Amino acid sequence: MAKTSSCPNPLTYFATKANKSTLFYLVATSFLCTLSYLAALWRRPGDFPPASPATIFPCTTPISAAASADPAPPLDFSAHHSADFGAARGPRFPPCSANFSEYTPCEDVARSLRFDREMLVYRERHCPEGGSERLRCRVPAPHGYRRPFRWPESRGTAWFANVPHRELTVEKKNQNWVKSKGDRFLFPGGGTMFPNGADKYIEDIGKMIDLRDGSIRTALDTGCGVASWGAHLLSRNILAMSFAPRDTHEAQVQFALERGVPALIGVLASIRIPYPSRAFDMAHCSRCLIPWSQHNGLYLIEIDRVLRPGGYWILSGPPINWERHWKGWERTTEDLKAEQASIETLARRLCWKKLKQKEDIAIWRKPTNHVHCKINRKVFKFPSFCRSQDPDMAWYTKMEACLTPLPDVADNNIKAVAGGELARWPKRLISVPPRISSGSVGGITGEMFMENIAVWKARVSHYKSLDNQLAEPGRYRNLLDMNSYLGGFAAALVDDPLWVMNVVPVEAHVNTLGVIYERGLIGTYQSWCEAMSTYPRTYDLIHADSVFTLYKDRCEMEDILLEMDRILRPEGGIIFRDDVDVLVKIKKALDGMQYDSRITNHENGPLEREKILFAVKQYWTSPAPGSDQ
Repeated sequence: MAKTSSCPNPLTYFATKANKSTLFYLVATSFLCTLSYLAALWRRPGDFPPASPATIFPCTTPISAAASADPAPPLDFSAHHSADFGAARGPRFPPCSANFSEYTPCEDVARSLRFDREMLVYRERHCPEGGSERLRCRVPAPHGYRRPFRWPESRGTAWFANVPHRELTVEKKNQNWVKSKGDRFLFPGGGTMFPNGADKYIEDIGKMIDLRDGSIRTALDTGCGVASWGAHLLSRNILAMSFAPRDTHEAQVQFALERGVPALIGVLASIRIPYPSRAFDMAHCSRCLIPWSQHNGLYLIEIDRVLRPGGYWILSGPPINWERHWKGWERTTEDLKAEQASIETLARRLCWKKLKQKEDIAIWRKPTNHVHCKINRKVFKFPSFCRSQDPDMAWYTKMEACLTPLPDVADNNIKAVAGGELARWPKRLISVPPRISSGSVGGITGEMFMENIAVWKARVSHYKSLDNQLAEPGRYRNLLDMNSYLGGFAAALVDDPLWVMNVVPVEAHVNTLGVIYERGLIGTYQSWCEAMSTYPRTYDLIHADSVFTLYKDRCEMEDILLEMDRILRPEGGIIFRDDVDVLVKIKKALDGMQYDSRITNHENGPLEREKILFAVKQYWTSPAPGSDQ
């Protein structure tokens, strides 16, 4: 006998009870609910209109329209954060006059004359104080400014309108630094000590030390001229940090940056250069005119601080090969012989070994540890080892005539590399840096480092999906990361034809610039409450990760934005990552600076408070000379 169901069908109930009125109400209610649902579906698309790129960027559309294909509806910040993005209500900063087109606040020539000329102190950083000294306008590009040539063409060519100075074409006419031809400059790759070109000069160095096995990745060029040495090292996978003062040789560093070569305005004077200890695999001076043996050897001692264990120092020019060149240098043989002897003595006191001297080039090598060097302090009383200063502290830090000690090695093993041996390039980029594996960088582990690599690969991939200019190889050449941490942003872009200046703010919670150099990347210290030691229009793209959260209550947001505007090229881009409330304020300020900008979701989706703001600087220049506008 079949079992009856314990759950009777409700429709059977209504049929058997013949409750027609109840059945009628049920059908009517279902019909009205269905009708309301259909009406809601019909109205819903109008509540979330898609954002078109033309609406976001009414003047230009350099950022990819791919963002409009995001399946998630765009966030409505006005409703949730009570923000008015109207440009009329944002801060407005008028253009500066045309004579400010090359304004470098902390290396202003007129301002520097107030300071002491002893040890070139007047050529160091001297930044404007607040108030009336600080410029509150937008630095213009010179009239006729054009987008620079793309790399590698830019290595040898630049527009005259972008760097309107012909002084070097006259002063260095016979040395092949730079030539003027029509509306452009040409850079044959020459130098004072390499008249046959930088490539031939580098080949000569390569016959003395191996430049191609990956053991040398980072280099420092002191007194770099137009940075042809650094420009031609790039084809050998060597990344050079070049610097020169802003002096009578007008626009040396500006030419370097216009060529797409890393460089900063800088000088060896009385304060440390802004790099950590043990940063560079190789340092170079080609007739850089630095008095190495003067001031108790202070400048060569500073080079020793920033050279890694086993690193090389290369010197060409006076006094090397003085027997051949002394007449052309207009110095006596006694003077030049004495200078070379004093350099040789100082190098021995630093425990360096002279490897080779061939014709115009001499090369010394720093020891891989200080086991023997500590012993020979009984012979060489000077310089003694430094006792107090942090060797990585290099922001307005006075130089001292003392030897920066290398980290101890186990069992005083004379073959060990102090601080840990570096992997060869390119493995070096993704290997856990010795400073992390040794635990000397507080709170950062090897696991955190490897996770950071994966995070930034995903972030940069997300950036490229939203910004077609970043995704286009060669569109950007000079990049700046304002808060680099472990250099993950730069590392994720290493295969693109570009370079990144990594900045570790001096206000950062952990000093990680040494880690960045151990990865084979380059960078500098900087406080963003001050201007950077570079010319206007240095960078094509600026990346600002949590910069404005870091500097909250330290300095004014508008001052940082004006500095970013000064060093960004026309039609250049900025990527901000920060809390959504911070980005809302930044966007309002950028609207007042006539930027095209938009806020997008975090790569992990809309639920993250951290958002991304893309901004593009509009093209504008100084008016034509004689114009009334």
